[in-house]
Amino acid sequence: MVDRLAQDREVILFDNRGVAGSTGVVPDNVTDMARDALAFIDALGLKEVDILGFSLGGYVAQELTLLRPRLVRRLVLAGTAPQGGPDLHRWSETVFALATADQPTADDLLSLFFSLSQESRAKGAEYLQRIYQRQEGRDAPTDVATRDAQLAAITTWGIPDTSRLNRLAGITQPTLVANGDDDQMMHTKNSHLLAEQLPNAELRIYPDANHGFLDQSPELLADDIVEFLNR
Repeated sequence: MVDRLAQDREVILFDNRGVAGSTGVVPDNVTDMARDALAFIDALGLKEVDILGFSLGGYVAQELTLLRPRLVRRLVLAGTAPQGGPDLHRWSETVFALATADQPTADDLLSLFFSLSQESRAKGAEYLQRIYQRQEGRDAPTDVATRDAQLAAITTWGIPDTSRLNRLAGITQPTLVANGDDDQMMHTKNSHLLAEQLPNAELRIYPDANHGFLDQSPELLADDIVEFLNR
């Protein structure tokens, strides 16, 4: 997906504090993660950017846009949810077990990110092969402390509070909201809620797909994103 996006534009992949290539301690809240991202953008001297945020990254993208509204030109929110949205604060027992395994297996990842259909699982197997193709220059694996800090940020963001939806009125940028039709982690209904509450949003839902819809249909999603950004 990233290669396709990078065919006609510069794409900058960002490792937040304490993750992969970045040093430091992972923040346990979304606002600090957003401020770290802003510091990175400022260090690069960028004055206007398009932002793509997936899952927790979608939380960060929303917060970043609210903190610096004149920085973001267009926004893509993939497999994510608004602050205070429904069914975010406490995942189902199945999702929690899969997402917090100390050493997740391939089956855990397939069950967490892909649907139960044979086609979706086959696409998931292809994804697993892709992510291990490169042998040199790989990101360092995340540790349990990273997982726990990110889980704390996700849990706090998900505390039920419908008043938090009012914040979305501040995101007036054109926004593409995308998700699979059966996201079990962020819940597809939260993508519908984002699209309804954001002043200038459009919604794309991909069939037979769970939270990992962007890994299941990377070319299709990339083409949709490019079309959206090029308007």
